[in-house]
Amino acid sequence: MRIGTYTLDNNLMLAPMAGVTDRPFRQLCRRLGAGLVVSEMLSSNPRVWNTAKSMQRMDHSGESGIRSVQIAGADPDLMAEAAKFNVANGAQIIDINMGCPAKKVNKKLAGSALLQYPDLVESIVRSVVDAVSVPVTLKIRTGWDTDNRNGVEIARIAQENGIQSLAVHGRTRACMYKGFAEYDTIRSIKQAVSIPVVANGDITSPEKAREVLEYTEADALMIGRGAQGNPWIFREVSHFLNTGERLAPPSLMEQHSVLKEHVTAVHAFYGAQNGVRIARKHVGWYLMEHDKDRQFRKVFNALESAEEQLQAIDHYFNNVLPDGEARQISPAA
Repeated sequence: MRIGTYTLDNNLMLAPMAGVTDRPFRQLCRRLGAGLVVSEMLSSNPRVWNTAKSMQRMDHSGESGIRSVQIAGADPDLMAEAAKFNVANGAQIIDINMGCPAKKVNKKLAGSALLQYPDLVESIVRSVVDAVSVPVTLKIRTGWDTDNRNGVEIARIAQENGIQSLAVHGRTRACMYKGFAEYDTIRSIKQAVSIPVVANGDITSPEKAREVLEYTEADALMIGRGAQGNPWIFREVSHFLNTGERLAPPSLMEQHSVLKEHVTAVHAFYGAQNGVRIARKHVGWYLMEHDKDRQFRKVFNALESAEEQLQAIDHYFNNVLPDGEARQISPAA
């Protein structure tokens, strides 16, 4: 899988998700097998670039791998300026968001709302591509609603105006995240263009990954919600695609180690107060299958310090691990 001059380690990508794919999570997914990780969406409005949230989203210090930064907006000139700003800040690939279905994004005519206006799509794509020397990619949905699946038209516009790779989520904007992703439109897009096409939507297992890849004939897969609380999905999918065999799931010891590593990185990245708050949702995703009655999460979500959170994670896994393994866990400092 190539994007412009860059060759990826494999054809598995972490989808950009606001509030999820921050630097700690991106780096963890990279280590566990993602060939490309994409940053959280950044607004093209320069007035918000100096806010704490935007500054953290722009932070790529010490980050390994190719740095792909997603930008969102509806004004071609502002999008071009945002692209240049982020390239100057270390972005090696610029990704344009035309897939977000959130109302607060769409009411500004950004995200998937743009799919209603192919002429504006063309203006934005051309402006961004002309503004920077790095590869520009695009993420879209299959269309605005089920009566207006114009993904093929948008894909052709993207290709004709210099987009280097196209990711397609198999839902319309109207579908939000409901129902099931459909892959017919992605398959049609792949047949209509020659640039790399990345299939996205409902890829939550190695078997589903192979099914989607074979059906759509896409060049790569993008995994979003399937990676929440499960960063191991990238190595599992990669192994299955390469060998046809299921990789053993992570042991409880590894789950404990990775979860604690992730939470510690979140604390360090956001600071004690915000880090504690943000860690809660990640822990909830990791333990969804273990903590079915949500009793641990209720306790965990009431904790107010980083030290208490780390101690609680140790205590939880000491209770679920076999005695011999549990004794190997060292308490949080």
